[in-house]
Amino acid sequence: MTAPTCVWDLKATLGEGPIWHGDAVWFVDIKGHRVHRYTPATGETASWDAPDQVTFVAPRVGGGFVAGLKSGLHHFTPELGFTFISEIEDAGLDNRPNDSTVDAQGRLWFGTMHDAEEADSGALYRLEADGSLSQHDAGVCITNGPAVSPDGATFYHTDTLGKVIWAFDIGADGGLSNKREFFHLEIEDAWPDGSVVDAEGFVWTALWGARGAIRLSPEGQIVQRVELPAINVTKPCFGGPDLKTLYFTTARKGLSDEQLAANPLCGGLFALPVDVAGQPQYEVRLDLR
Repeated sequence: MTAPTCVWDLKATLGEGPIWHGDAVWFVDIKGHRVHRYTPATGETASWDAPDQVTFVAPRVGGGFVAGLKSGLHHFTPELGFTFISEIEDAGLDNRPNDSTVDAQGRLWFGTMHDAEEADSGALYRLEADGSLSQHDAGVCITNGPAVSPDGATFYHTDTLGKVIWAFDIGADGGLSNKREFFHLEIEDAWPDGSVVDAEGFVWTALWGARGAIRLSPEGQIVQRVELPAINVTKPCFGGPDLKTLYFTTARKGLSDEQLAANPLCGGLFALPVDVAGQPQYEVRLDLR
């Protein structure tokens, strides 16, 4: 396997949430309050300012994106910017959204987390087509890595500080049951961050603090590890015309001046060709009328 390449050295404070949509990689810098787009075919880059911390963008059926901000869910388009949809939780919790995914039925799943990373006030939510939210897990400080298996039968949800990826069964109605430990990370000074599932059902999980990512079998065993020239890797996504390129976001947050000087590509966007393709990026079904 070839080594990952930095395709955009943008030095994001907290790069996160990459997705492949419209022949481009879309992602955010949460602490930088920006949405970014990278188009591999041309090398073109573009960025948009957000009104506060923006944690994910997910393409919506009919156009635009559903965006998670600390202030709530918004509709985002590059032309019109951000339009408020609804609050997520009581502002007194001092939570913000974090990672997200969209399943094959067009349901948006996302977690919330304590913005100061101190309280176990985060929860897992599902957005319905009518705009309502349902809660499916709770009691987590930093939620991460929601992802779904190719057959739609298994849901993955990460407790980053607990170093655990949980698996659930997904019912016909989208309900989650049979919560069980799928994987526990035992690498010192590393934490599981965002995840994505490939077409064979293997889970790719970014490693905060450990310069890379791991590929896990459907049984929860590490079968591959890749290294990046960045300390904090936050999330992978599959892109390219054949969905055989892994893109990784990374972060400079929490690193000392000495660490950044020794690792100048931290905060960049990286690309890595792989043999097994990913799943397509599904679009959110949401009626905004």
